[in-house]
Amino acid sequence: MNQHYRDSRKIDPTRGALLGDNTPNDNDRIEIGPTQLAYAEWAAAGLDLPDLQAMRRFRWERLTRFIQERDYAGLLVFDPLNIRYASDSTNMQLWNTHNPFRALLICADGYMVIWDYKNSPFLSTFNPLVREQRSGADLFYFDRGDKVDVAADVFANEVRALLQDHAPGNTRLAVDKVMLHGLRALEAQGFEVMEGEELTEKCRAVKGPDEIKAMRCSVHACEQAMYAMEEFARAHMGDGKTCEDDIWAVLHAENIRRGGEWIETRLLATGQRTNPWFQECGPRIPRRNEILAFDTDLIGSYGICTDISRTWWIGDEAPRPDMISAMQHAHEHIMTNMEMLKPGVTIPELSARTHVLRPEFQKQKYGCLMHGVGLCDEWPLVAYPDHAVPGAFDYALEPGMTLCVEVLVSPEGGDFSIKLEDQVLITEDGYENLTRYPFDERLMGV
Repeated sequence: MNQHYRDSRKIDPTRGALLGDNTPNDNDRIEIGPTQLAYAEWAAAGLDLPDLQAMRRFRWERLTRFIQERDYAGLLVFDPLNIRYASDSTNMQLWNTHNPFRALLICADGYMVIWDYKNSPFLSTFNPLVREQRSGADLFYFDRGDKVDVAADVFANEVRALLQDHAPGNTRLAVDKVMLHGLRALEAQGFEVMEGEELTEKCRAVKGPDEIKAMRCSVHACEQAMYAMEEFARAHMGDGKTCEDDIWAVLHAENIRRGGEWIETRLLATGQRTNPWFQECGPRIPRRNEILAFDTDLIGSYGICTDISRTWWIGDEAPRPDMISAMQHAHEHIMTNMEMLKPGVTIPELSARTHVLRPEFQKQKYGCLMHGVGLCDEWPLVAYPDHAVPGAFDYALEPGMTLCVEVLVSPEGGDFSIKLEDQVLITEDGYENLTRYPFDERLMGV
């Protein structure tokens, strides 16, 4: 029988059966991924693509080792990002965050089972590390009503039977985020429920070689989206009809065009709405000669988070001297703090040795100095000295960790704020700043 093009459509007609990231070159494939636009931009930038099969095996092996080191029978996760980390599969991720219908179990011997949405077990079959696909982990009231306890008992019994086969005699089960009926049902099956989030956060904190390649690609794609948003803002801000949401929509659209997934927040503001910070974007129509500040919080290509903040001056007039001074101070803050980063330095040491913001910026400073980043904002958090809790983060940095170094310079009672943030990789002997996006020259006083 003849093989028609319509039956074997490729994402990239110039390649064979596999793309450069070792995934199927199939336009009808189940697994989501980057677009031709993203691949072309990465090739032009000379970026190496990750080997996704190797990345998935790295994550699976790391999770299994962490389970074994803690003498757990297994790890049961409901958080969609932990499921993504373990299986690299997705299913309605944002809906899943508030309607937890998925679950995934990794047994101590590495055997992995996923419970997915009914009639969609095929969504993880591309990954051979997922050994079974089931359904029935939807333990929320909207879906189960007054019989949610019955569904929870059935689910917990399945978990018990699996662990009886793959970790016989061990009842220590790590769980990350579970609905109340699920917790009660697991305990009724005789499980000692352990802290799963501690395991997953520390496991995800150190990235493998292919995860780092994926992050470089995600950062590059995000920055291309930022360039498009900046071009739009400079062309349209102050025209009397373009609002903050119009500007923010460009970042969303450009992220999706490159195979990105979603944006976690709406942190873009203009003019006086930047102070106090955390006013999310809305219908305000900004004028010319105003500040625009934003935080990407973007889940981009390969499901990797790119968390970059920039502040721009939009207009023909010069920014005020106090704005330039604040921008220079903010830049000095993150660059000075970045210089502390290297393997072996502890999180309390980073807090204690931080660059100190001027007094007028102390009250409204940001909630942290730095935080981990991977599939989202992750462990660890580096607090300012006056916010640090002794014993909460007594750990040292390791090669392969990725951190976001950030600052909010926001004068109390002022009419502007400066928000800056770069994404950084901890290397064997120091750090590498993965962020290439320039700082606004006019605000920098250049």
